[in-house]
This record gives sequence, C-alpha cells and structure tokens, in this order.
Amino acid sequence: MRTLLISLIAACGLLAGCCQTSKEMVVQLYSVRDLIGKPELYAENHVEVLKAIAEMGYTGVEAASYKNGLFYGVSPEQFKADVEAAGMEVVSSHTNRKLTAEELASGDLTEALAWWDAAIPAHVAAGMRYVVCPSMNIPETLEGLKVYCDYFNEIGRKCKEAGMKFGFHNHSREFKKVEDQVVIDYMLQNTDPELVFFQMDVYWAVYGNASPVEYFNKYPGRWILLHIKDKKEIGQSGMVGFDAVFSNAEAAGMEEYVVEVEGCRNEKALEGVRVSAEYIRNAPFIKASYRNL
Repeated sequence: MRTLLISLIAACGLLAGCCQTSKEMVVQLYSVRDLIGKPELYAENHVEVLKAIAEMGYTGVEAASYKNGLFYGVSPEQFKADVEAAGMEVVSSHTNRKLTAEELASGDLTEALAWWDAAIPAHVAAGMRYVVCPSMNIPETLEGLKVYCDYFNEIGRKCKEAGMKFGFHNHSREFKKVEDQVVIDYMLQNTDPELVFFQMDVYWAVYGNASPVEYFNKYPGRWILLHIKDKKEIGQSGMVGFDAVFSNAEAAGMEEYVVEVEGCRNEKALEGVRVSAEYIRNAPFIKASYRNL
C-alpha cells in the first residue's frame, strides 16, 4: 500500500509541479478517505498525502473524521500542525451528532447538546472557522423536522459564542417533501440566519432536481460554504453548471468553496483531486478569493 501510494503521489507531484495557483481552494479530506480516513491510515500516510494536496494548489482543508475529541486519531492541535506543516490551513469540519429516535420524539436535546459542549472546544483548538453537520436522518413529520431545526439553532448559538459558524450540508433527499413541505425550504425558514448557514452541495442539489442558483436567489446570504462536487472529477459529468454557480456567489453569500471528489476511490483518489484542482485553476469564472465579497 505505502509503495503504491508513494508512486501515485510522485506521479501527481510531477503533474502538479506547474500547477501552482493563487486561487484559494479548500479540499474535503473525505476525498482521500481511502488513504487517510482511518487513524492507522492517517498515521502512516498523512505527511505524503497532505503535501501532495498542497502541491496541487489547495490552500485549505475540511476535515471529516472527528471522534471523541480527536481528528483522524490525533489531537486537534496536532492535526492543525500537520495541515500547516504541509502549507495549508484548517478551514472547516464535517461533524455530526445525530438525534436518537427518543430525542426526536421528546424534543429533549440535553444529552445531544452536552456532546457539542465537548466537541466545540476541540474544533476551536484545531483552528476551524466553520463546523458543518454533514447529514441527518430525515424525520417523517414536520414536528420532527422542527426539533432538528431547534437543535441546529442551539448548536449554532454555541458555535457562535466560540467564534465559529455552524451550518448544514445537503444531499438530494432534502429536496423531497415531508408532509407538504420541501425539507430544505422548511429548514431554511425555521433556522436563524444569524446562527445557521447552509453548505450547498451543488451536485446533490442538481441530482435532486433542484437549481442551486434558484436557491441562492430565493434565500440570499444563507450559503456561506459551497461543496463544489461532480459525479467524479469536477466538470466530468456535465450535470452541474459551475459557471452559473460561481457567477451567483455573491447572492449565495459564499465565503469559501470546498472541493469534494466522492466518486474516485483508492488509488484514483489523488488523481481525481488533482484533476479537480486543475479545473478550478483554469476556470475563468472562478475568482482568486471569495472571502471579501
């Protein structure tokens, strides 16, 4: 595994050597989960993998492996140091504590919020500016969905007090209805814009027969982070109108975008991340930075 990884990184490095960019690009580390997604893999491969990603032109990372106070099996401070040693910054994390059926039925959020009281300081220590709930089990009733909205408002309040922003990441299922309401519309209407933002995953929105741009304009300013994703490498499927997405970044309220390559696995993961970086770098409609829109 390690010999193969080193050879793959070397190949990507040669291709990335002329690929330095001044564009700010964040990568979701779930893209390389087969290489560093478990603590033992991270311990063995993180130096080479993070360095390779940085050499492709990425400037930041979004984590996806928080558990019991650790990121990828190491302390928040060590994870931050590892990322910075590669020349990048820690920007955000996908972190989740789903509600149990009992909590959803009772509306008692005490234990769930206590979990966040322990998790939030770890994210601060790792240098995160954003914390994102990556998914949820869609309740069968609007009453249950309202419990989740109340839950997210409370998490958002705690994150704001700690100097971070809290958001929710969609898949395609949030564009379906519960009772007579489209789930994501209900969530947008029942969460506090001062406490909860939404991370639009543009691929999953299109897959769910929704228009990202229409949602940007319907709920302006709520989409602080975007997941820039395609079926495999960015731009590969032709499904997503990335030019329209980025042209409407100001309406969305976008501060950062995160590249995720979910469909390239194992030895193809790094190549998928590299090809996606090349697409971003060469796209004339993507600005160098969106932090000061």
